[in-house]
This record gives sequence, C-alpha cells and structure tokens, in this order.
Amino acid sequence: MSEMLIKNATVYDPINSVNGDLMDVAVRNGKIVDSVGNSAQIIDAGGRLVYPGGVDAHTHIAGSKVNIGRVMRPEDSRLGIKARTKLTRPYTGYTVPNVYAMGYRYAEMGYTTAFEAAIPILKARHTHEELEEIPIIDKGGLTLFGSNWMVMDAIRENDQDRLAAYVAWGLLASRGWGVKIVNPGGGEAWGFGKNVSGLDDTVPNFEVTPRQIIRNLAEVNEKMNLPHSIHLHCNNLGKPGNYETTLASFDICKDIKASRDRQALHVTHVQFNAWGGNHWGDMESKSDAIADYLNKNDFLTIDMGQLIFGSATTMTADGPVQYANARLLKSRWSNGDVELEDSSGVTPLEYHAQNYVNGIMWAIGLELALLTKDPWQVLMTTDHPNGGPYVNYPQVMTLLMSKKKREEAMSKIAEKTFERTSIAGIDRELDWYDIAIKTRAAHAKVLGIVENGKGHLGVGADADIAIYDIKPDQTDATTEYNRVEAAFRRSAYTIKGGVVVAKDGEITATPMGRTYWVRTKVDNGGYDRMMEDLKLKFRNYYSVNMANYMVQDEYVEHPVVVDTEYK
Repeated sequence: MSEMLIKNATVYDPINSVNGDLMDVAVRNGKIVDSVGNSAQIIDAGGRLVYPGGVDAHTHIAGSKVNIGRVMRPEDSRLGIKARTKLTRPYTGYTVPNVYAMGYRYAEMGYTTAFEAAIPILKARHTHEELEEIPIIDKGGLTLFGSNWMVMDAIRENDQDRLAAYVAWGLLASRGWGVKIVNPGGGEAWGFGKNVSGLDDTVPNFEVTPRQIIRNLAEVNEKMNLPHSIHLHCNNLGKPGNYETTLASFDICKDIKASRDRQALHVTHVQFNAWGGNHWGDMESKSDAIADYLNKNDFLTIDMGQLIFGSATTMTADGPVQYANARLLKSRWSNGDVELEDSSGVTPLEYHAQNYVNGIMWAIGLELALLTKDPWQVLMTTDHPNGGPYVNYPQVMTLLMSKKKREEAMSKIAEKTFERTSIAGIDRELDWYDIAIKTRAAHAKVLGIVENGKGHLGVGADADIAIYDIKPDQTDATTEYNRVEAAFRRSAYTIKGGVVVAKDGEITATPMGRTYWVRTKVDNGGYDRMMEDLKLKFRNYYSVNMANYMVQDEYVEHPVVVDTEYK
C-alpha cells in the first residue's frame, strides 16, 4: 500500500467547487482518499497552487498523419532535442515530436491525460501502436465517421438501427472513445476532386447531405449513451465567411437531449470556423456572433484552436482544406484517401505576427474564450499541432489571465488585425479557477471521463495532481505573467496515479498510461443488416481483409473499457 499526503495546498478543483481553499490532499494506491496514515510520504506544497492533472480533449499525438508530418519535416526533428538519460528516451521535434517527447512534455507541464482527435478505423492499429509508446499520460481517441460509406448508406436508407450497429462496431474495431465528424461528406467528395460547400449539398454518389450526417450521428450517439457527445469539425473550415456555416451547424443539434450530464454537441477548433468577410481582403473576426450564440445556448461546447505564432504542422481528415492551404501558401503537401472512410492531408506552415490574416486568427481564439461568459463552454486548446504545439499552453493561459500580456503581444502584430477584431477592447482577465476549468475540469466533463476519476480531486478520483510553484494569494497573474507562464511550463510536481512523474519540470518516473475506449451493445436487427453490408464492402472495395482490420487486444495493453447500450 502506498500513501501520500500533500499538505498546505491551495487547491482549485472546479468539479467539486473548491476555489482556492488551503487544504491537504490524501492519496492511497493511486486514488484520492479522505485521509492516510502517519507513514505516508509527505509533500509540503507550502501554499502553492494545486490543480487536478491537466486534460487535453483535442490533440493530434498519434497515427499515420503525425508520422507523415515527421517524414515531411526533417528540420522539425532537429528541434527540441534532449539527450536520453538513465530514465528517459531522447526527445526530438517541436511541432511533431517523437512519441516519447509527447508524453514527457505533457507531464512536465502538469498534464496527465490527452485524447487523440482523429482515428480512421483502417489505420487504428498504427494509431494504437504509437499511443502505447507515449509514456506516462492516459490516452483515448475519437473515431472518424463523417465521410464513411457505411454511415452514409445507412442514413440514405433511413436505417438508424443499422447506423448505430456500425458506429458500435467502428468504435470496437478502432478501440475508440467517441464519434468524430470532419467536414461531413467533404472527405468522400474529395476522392473525386470535389468538396461540399454547405450543409445541404449532396455528397456525390450517396444522396445524403452534411446536415443529415451530423443529425443522424448525433441522435445515434445519444441513443448509444456514449460518454462523449459527437465531436464536430465543421464544413468550410479555413474560408472567409464560414461563421454562417458554423452557426447553422450548431442549430442542427439544438433540440437533441443529451443522454448524460454533458453537452449534446462539441464543436472543435472554432478559431478556424469563426471567420467573416467574403475573401482574404476583407476577412474579419466573427467571434462575437459565435460567443453570442454560446451565451444564449447551453447544449453545446467548443474548443479554441488557439493560434501560436511560429511553426506549425497542420494535419486533418479535411483533405480539401489542406490542398487549398498548400496551393495558397506554396507549401509542401501530403494527401491521402482512407478507403471508404475519409480523406487526410498534412501541410507545414508558419504563422507570422505581421500577417494580418494570422493576426486575426490569433485574436479570434482569445476572443472566443473571453467573450463567452461561461468558462465551461470553451476549452483551451491549440488543436495541436494545427494552431501550434501544445507546449505553448502556458503562453495561452497567461494571455487569458492578463490584459497587459495581451497588449504586449498585440504591439508586435499587424495593425490591421485590430480593425477587424475586438480583442484590443476586451478587459476580461480569467482567474486561477477559470484556468482550472479550461485546462482540466471542462475537458474531463466534455469527454465524459469525470466518473472515471479524471479532471478532479474528489474522493475516489485518480491521484493525477499538478503542483505549480505559485502562491495564488501572493501572485498577481495580471502583471506577473512571465513568472506565471514559467511556473505553468515546468510543474513543481506532476503526480500521475499517485506516483511523482515530474519534479521541477524534470521527469522522475515513466509509468505507462492507460487507454480508454467504449464498447456498446447493440442488440437489434440492425446488426445483422450492418454485417451483411460490411462484409460485402470488404469483398468488393477494401484492399485489406476484414480479418486483418480490427484492432486486437494486444494493441491496447492497459485498457479501460466503458460499456454502454443502444436503446
């Protein structure tokens, strides 16, 4: 039996409504408990800031797209190098680090859980091979369904039981946690060099629309009682004027009742989908319209997709947008067709502060977080590595906490940015409690993993804890932002499952994390119809045999399986 007592901690635990209380945190055998014995290991926090371990609900850390990024960017692999030690493997890379650096760097910042946001079923084995190699952190993944032939056929034939049976089978086959929808229908259209331009366009050869895909998957998601809502990457990402499509996409799920205590819809990296104007010359922020919608509706959540100036490697199942990026920016480009399932693309690029389009994007991410009143509705992300690498989260936290920090940043950004955005006039500064919500509590709630002990420090929770070298009662984050950013960058202690895995920003232990996935029982006639159709597609179209397709248990060595049932 192992016991630990963290004494004199200034705790912010929003899920349990703990707001800066000075208290002790007791740990036994990797879980939070009420009390421990006299022989427990003691860590005296000395009044320093204590959060639950950080949770990242949307990041790209594993899979073929990440590997393609590594292959395309040999120059990136020469950044961030840190030699191996007796404990750690070598670190390499900045925007697309190696698998070891992925886990180490999250842990160094006090993060203990991260979810890969796009797993094509066909390539899920590879994704899990990489996830298994990422040390320390717990993981999960969202499975792509938005341009899948099986999905669109079932929707066209108005067979929701069959659709549910396929989603359940796809989550099992990919060992996935939730339903990801990227540019619904657009990935399939891209196979013919086309795209969909709106929610009511017809997907070639399938006679269904993006609106039908979103609506049917959202309904099935709730009937399956999945822990997470659908996770939507909207149509028309990266195009001036796309905010209208985004708002219309929100409305599709407005009357859907969530089956659990969470949102019915999560829309991701909305910074890329809150653009006004008709072309690049008149592009402007429409974050005010998005925030106004959020302020009037509580059935949905979003994440920021904050832009970080500098190098990024964009990667997505939205193949058409990557082609457009590559042509616009004369950048390298990789594109892929995931048989019968989706498309993909990777494009390296640089975000420049003196480019007003990039400046507007930078401002939009912050505006979304600051103009939306309820901090639970907007998660802090960079859509790693699309908006920028996750290692820059401490910078984003301080931008949200300090207007002075924002003004300092704005002094280096193209002036035209501020004619097209409202960021310069926003006075709001988030506090320690808000940051705890935006970096761990809301992520855990949105993903549906609170009941699995994530994102909080209540009795029975996983003992995932971050201690930062900050005394909140003696620190003014609005002016001392450099010191706060440094503290968030290197946690004083990161504790994962009751084990100290990082101290003063250095890795001290490398336990393997667990992988969360969902198994749903679908006991209806739809399953037989689905299997008949699936076997036919494998015979006629797939280049792999069905027997070689599904992720086997051997690929997920430390699973946490959550069972649900379709009703």
